[in-house]
Parts: sequence; C-alpha cells; structure tokens
Amino acid sequence: MYAVVVTGGKQYRVSEGDVVYVEKLNAEVESTIELDNVLVVSKDNGELVVGKPVVEGAKVSAKVLAQGKEKKVIVFKYKRKKDYRKKQGHRQAYTKIQIEKINA
Repeated sequence: MYAVVVTGGKQYRVSEGDVVYVEKLNAEVESTIELDNVLVVSKDNGELVVGKPVVEGAKVSAKVLAQGKEKKVIVFKYKRKKDYRKKQGHRQAYTKIQIEKINA
C-alpha cells in the first residue's frame, strides 16, 4: 500500500515505514502530524484510487524524527572585467518524518 502526498509544494510517494525528508514543517520532534493532501492511494488488493484533486477522507499520519538543515550550497555570481563578485551560501531547512499509517 502506498500513497502520493503533497507537502511543501512537492509530491512524495510514501509507504508505511518510509523515512522522508520534506520541507520544514512547524512541528516538535517526536510529535505526530497528519498529511491530508493525498492525491493517490493504492490499496492492498491492487485497487488504485485517484483524487480530483485529492482523495476524500484520506490521511497519512507521520512521526517527526528530526529538524535540521541540508549541506551548504554555494551561490557565486560575477561579471567579468567589472570587478563584481558576490558569494553567498544557502542551507535549506528540512523535517525528517517517518510514515506510520495510511488511512484511505
């Protein structure tokens, strides 16, 4: 059984027990969250339920494992012959979650 959920503007295909890194969510570590934007649910008997745009009554519950930041990405801009250089770093915040239950 799997589901396709939307969080942080991105879509994730998840199954029970999966560990997923998603965009930062406002939740405490070790708390349980509900993801209710479920686009597709595949049931154990092979039936596929596709929502228009979301599946009614479907929810995915997940446990927050950690909050953190990714590795630093360097952004470097320059213009040749003009003595213009700009160096920036960016670390994207993430939330590590574990999928506990898919309620279809």
